[in-house]
Amino acid sequence: MFSTGQTYKLKPGCYEKYKKAHDELWPELVEAMRANDINMVIHHHEDRLYMYVTAPSEEHFQQSHDNSKAQQWLEYMATMMITDESGKSVVEEMDLAFSFGAFEIGKNS
Repeated sequence: MFSTGQTYKLKPGCYEKYKKAHDELWPELVEAMRANDINMVIHHHEDRLYMYVTAPSEEHFQQSHDNSKAQQWLEYMATMMITDESGKSVVEEMDLAFSFGAFEIGKNS
């Protein structure tokens, strides 16, 4: 199983718009994530978002993003998040510090 944790910052005042967008997730994105067995949770604290994703493999995760709607979604999300000079959302990978139970990725049972 593949997993990743990422964190990113929202622009001031954008949480409600961000939350609404995810509450009304585009059907094409839902289909792509379901087709690739993606599990995702995003938590919010102050201006920071924390995302945790699992998929059968990293290839599945990449395939869920490999379509024009996903690229449009990322561009839309960039309007609400802190971006770099090229306009892409600044996303920071998080190191795994601890896992337990169903989240014991890569450990022998």
